[in-house]
Amino acid sequence: MQVAVYVRVSTQRQAQTQTIEQQLEQLQAHIQAQGWQLSGENIFRDDGYSGATLNRPGLDRLRDRAAQAEFERVLITAPDRLARKYVHQVLLIEELERYGCQVEFLDRPMSQDPHDQLLLQIRGAVAEYERSLIAERMRRGRQAKYRAGVLLPWPRPPYGLRLNPDRPRDPKGLRWEETEAAIVGEIFAYYLEEGHSLFGLAKHLSANQIPSPKGRKHWNSATLRIILTNPVYAGKVYALRTQTRPARLRHSPLKPVGRGVGCRVPRPASEWILVAQIPRL
Repeated sequence: MQVAVYVRVSTQRQAQTQTIEQQLEQLQAHIQAQGWQLSGENIFRDDGYSGATLNRPGLDRLRDRAAQAEFERVLITAPDRLARKYVHQVLLIEELERYGCQVEFLDRPMSQDPHDQLLLQIRGAVAEYERSLIAERMRRGRQAKYRAGVLLPWPRPPYGLRLNPDRPRDPKGLRWEETEAAIVGEIFAYYLEEGHSLFGLAKHLSANQIPSPKGRKHWNSATLRIILTNPVYAGKVYALRTQTRPARLRHSPLKPVGRGVGCRVPRPASEWILVAQIPRL
């Protein structure tokens, strides 16, 4: 019998602790006990990919190979390794079985028995609930830290600021870098002069060979607008200044609305959280 295995871990930290190898050992032991053979090309793995999305390279290759009827069975340690959402589990299992490929979970072998199918549905729903619960707890925990003033809202600081390398998310470690702070001061002074525009400011900085925040030779209006509207240069560090707008467009009429077409939009100022106050420029 031609068999394949699929293994997945959600984070790079899990991948580094060898949990994916533990899954492989468990699956290979089962295959050996059944007297089956497993070739290296039939091992599909996703290191550091969330089970909440179907956009995974290892899973894509598994689905493509199954469509070509290259194996008869796929072994997985548990349903949540295949997908976190129940609807995704059902979609994948039905797709693979349509290609003549049976899906087997080692920790709970499933059959077409109604009780097994009900258990699969319940476990998928519980996994999805747990994921949503963890995400909500993390969101509320971050907000509590923002309000307490112990957590910066960004891992990379705005242009001109530097973080404490030992405690990069600690607001108390923020400091101004003298050269870049002087450039920010020049940006505000130039823009506030009558008759000056963002486009003219970008040309002025580029003509004076001042590197952009990304080290490029030319500045653009979007970068300057971000600097000029950021309250951090007035000495206030805010969190939750923007929010993600749900995707409204689709890349193709044949595909569902995707996450990549959404964007970040400003929040009302009343919803901002003041994290810290620092010396203004």
